Amino acid sequence: MRRGATTIAKVSALLVSAATLAACNTEQSMLHPAGEDAAAVNSLFWAMAIGAAIIWIIVMGTTVYAVLGKKRPKSEKFADRFILLGGVAFPTVTLAALLVFGLALLPDWVRADAPDLRVHVTAEQYWWRIAYEQPDGSMVDTANELFLPQGQTAEFVLNSTDVIHSFWIPTLGGKIDVIPGRTNLWRLKPTEAGVYRGVCAEFCGPSHALMAFPVIVEAQADFDARLAREAAPAAASNDLFLATGCGACHAIRGTEAAGRVGPDLTHFASRRTMAAGTLPISAENLAAWLLDPDHIKPDVRMPGYDSLGQSERDALVSYLLELR
Repeated sequence: MRRGATTIAKVSALLVSAATLAACNTEQSMLHPAGEDAAAVNSLFWAMAIGAAIIWIIVMGTTVYAVLGKKRPKSEKFADRFILLGGVAFPTVTLAALLVFGLALLPDWVRADAPDLRVHVTAEQYWWRIAYEQPDGSMVDTANELFLPQGQTAEFVLNSTDVIHSFWIPTLGGKIDVIPGRTNLWRLKPTEAGVYRGVCAEFCGPSHALMAFPVIVEAQADFDARLAREAAPAAASNDLFLATGCGACHAIRGTEAAGRVGPDLTHFASRRTMAAGTLPISAENLAAWLLDPDHIKPDVRMPGYDSLGQSERDALVSYLLELR
């Protein structure tokens, strides 16, 4: 019995340590909510965790008593009550309470009120196409980076072009599937400014784990200024970018590049990461990406530019880093 207790203690310590380490990185931790929905989910988590701990203590205490307690004969009446209370009443009440608590967190699918912001998100293998809807109905296109105003309700219009993906920003709220041929609506209200991490939570192919996006929550004035900069055209064009065929897949507003196959690159260098959260933007990472993108991100649809000379690739890298 002592060996079993030691094993249980070790397993419990391991689980606690794992949970503690997982919570160290707060940019993708549901234990550090920065949105209304995430706070509700966090409350449910702790209610379930505390309840599970209490139930575990009761069960283990009963087990220890049954093994080590004094062996006294029990009446049939006691056994019937024990089974009725412990095996029927207690689980029924506990599960019913959890069901009520969980159902209360479900979103209201019929919303008559208008959101403060509407963002169109299209999931593709393995990146995110993002467009901010303006009051006049026009769109501001970008990709792989999401910025939101603090304290404002954002409605996401979610679509997929290929397979099922799942849109999830753990610090702001729950997740929702993004399904081809179907438009799903999802609302989140960030409450704390900061930089967080969104991910695809549905396996969608070899580079599923490399399909993330930074989420920047900032004050309304900062958000408005950022959106205005994002809506502006690029500062300059580049003949090499067009001559090498990059403009057939990527768009850069203000230039002849108008491709819709890959991410919009108008203000590419102002983003925090490249390749959908895979690498920080730098000349070294960009050069490696242009040379062999499939090595960095398996199954990516972008071709490598190893056929270009080193000077041409360096020129492309320099141009892309000017797109701020």
